[in-house]
Formats: sequence, structure tokens, C-alpha cells
Amino acid sequence: MHEAVATRFVEHDGWVLEPEVSFSVFGERGVIDVLAWHAASACLLVIELKTEVVDINDLMGSVDRKRRLAAGIARDRGWRVERVSTWVAVADGRTNRRALARHRLTLRTKFPADGHAIGAWLRRPRGSINALGFLSIVSLTSTGVAVAGSKRVRPVRSSVPMPSSHVR
Repeated sequence: MHEAVATRFVEHDGWVLEPEVSFSVFGERGVIDVLAWHAASACLLVIELKTEVVDINDLMGSVDRKRRLAAGIARDRGWRVERVSTWVAVADGRTNRRALARHRLTLRTKFPADGHAIGAWLRRPRGSINALGFLSIVSLTSTGVAVAGSKRVRPVRSSVPMPSSHVR
């Protein structure tokens, strides 16, 4: 997904991307999937990549924490930041669409802009934006990036024989 996101920035001038930015600020630790900075507008964009949506609460909390800490992280890199924005990019698919649809109102409150709005904002970053949108499987596979498919969970077979119990 990193490559698919980076490809979207190729057509937009002035952006600097840093993938996998780790941080530790007053005991809060984590990794920002992609930190993007636009010097001319002093806009910073925190990008969260999700191949699979598992926990909506964790997603919102994690993005909020990264947004809150991002300006300081960027200043440590020498970047001048006036506005911080967020973009949650989710791999497109039926399972992810169903998971997000169940929480549509809550997610749109937190991330009011969609994938189309983030595209326009990337061309002309003004103010801040909080977006959630889908990256299509086509755009991911066309960049040569394999997307995780469905997972089959099988019970683990023990190689140690279990003692048989005898009932008398």
C-alpha cells in the first residue's frame, strides 16, 4: 500500500514523503505509516494505511494520537508546519466496505472527507482535512503490490499425543 500511496503523490508537486516514521514522545510510541509534508503550504499529512479494518475504535484513537503528535515529529525533521491533516487509506474490498459501513456516521464525524476530496486537497493543500477513503485493488495491483487476500484459519494440530482418558 505504501507504493500505491506514493504513486498518488507523483502527480503532485512539492510533497515530501517519509514512510514508516517511528516516534516516542513522553511515553507515547508508535509508527506513522506515511508522513507527508508540503513546504509551500506548510501542510502536514498523516497517512494511516489499512489493508484490513479490524477495530474501528483503535483506528480512530491511533490516528488521533498520531495527528496530535505529528507537528512536533515534523519540526524535529526541520519542517515548518502550520496545519496537520489525516488520511486513512483503506484497501478496497467488500469486507472492508461492510466493516466501515456499519460505522458510517461515527467515521464520517471523525473523517468527514472522502477519497475524492483528498485527491483535490493534495493538488492544492489549503487548510486541513481529515479523510477516509478506499484505495482500489486495481491501483494496488497495477503498482506490483500484492494485497492480502482472505485468510484461512485452521486449528493447530499438536505433534504431542494427548493422553487418552479411560472412564471406568
